[in-house]
Amino acid sequence: MLRFIIYRILQAIPVLLVVISATFILIRMAPGGPFDAEKAVSPYVLEKLNERYNLNAPLPEQLFDYISGIIKGDFGPSFKFPTRSVTEMIATGLPITFELAFYAMLVALLIGITAGLVAAIRPNTAQDYVPMSVAMIGICMPSFLMGPILVLIFGIWLEWLPVSGWGYSAGDKILPAITLGSTYAAYIARLTRGGMLEVLSQDYIRTARAKGLPTRTIIFKHALKGGLLPVVSFLGPAIAGLLSGSFVVETIFQIPGLGRFYVQAAFNRDYTMIMGTTIFFSMLIIFFNLISDIIAAYLNPRIKLGGEG
Repeated sequence: MLRFIIYRILQAIPVLLVVISATFILIRMAPGGPFDAEKAVSPYVLEKLNERYNLNAPLPEQLFDYISGIIKGDFGPSFKFPTRSVTEMIATGLPITFELAFYAMLVALLIGITAGLVAAIRPNTAQDYVPMSVAMIGICMPSFLMGPILVLIFGIWLEWLPVSGWGYSAGDKILPAITLGSTYAAYIARLTRGGMLEVLSQDYIRTARAKGLPTRTIIFKHALKGGLLPVVSFLGPAIAGLLSGSFVVETIFQIPGLGRFYVQAAFNRDYTMIMGTTIFFSMLIIFFNLISDIIAAYLNPRIKLGGEG
């Protein structure tokens, strides 16, 4: 297991370098600059600003200096908020984004696993078709559409729940969590159904049925652990996706998380903030993929981990 972890970490290094280089170059290729939206300044002041942030150096030199800073743990200062560092802003928004992702994952697991189990118990019946059809709708409906629909129904028409903020009033975390978790609930439902159907067709399950064990016991004691293996493998990318994909939901519901900072940085052409959050999200994706692989290998020893001979 240790060899596998080291192998994956070594694999992650060139991936991060490619992400850093590609993001760095693409940002510099975009029209405009970080100071274009500010009040018009003299060429002398603009030159000094570019010199202050090393923007007048050749692009390879800028990239090398930036990677050197990252190795030292320094993502640089924010161009939009020069008194605050990118690391400080990430630390400010990350707890809120983590909390939103946690609630969204609870929603996804509760709805997804329940729907998948219900569908798998009686395949090719109405009990199967209805939840899977709803799951397909959930997969096809993006969060930027789901969010406004929920706001319209539960916030404006019914006036049951608040439509913005985070932690300021009762119930303001419900709609964002459902909006972010609904798509992943749909994927989990389909994965649970597929995994359970495969396990329920195994010989040891038929033996358990022949012994007269109740369906509840067969499902929860014998089949559930193996049936949820596809879900466990999906959790790593799902958690990373919840964290990195929260910027749409945070913008819709005015949540002061890391995703909203990312959107603001894009509009403000805040180079260092865009770079810092992109790198941070990339690291989260790599980390949670690694965790999901380890858990899947623990639940199923027959899985051979990559990098192990």
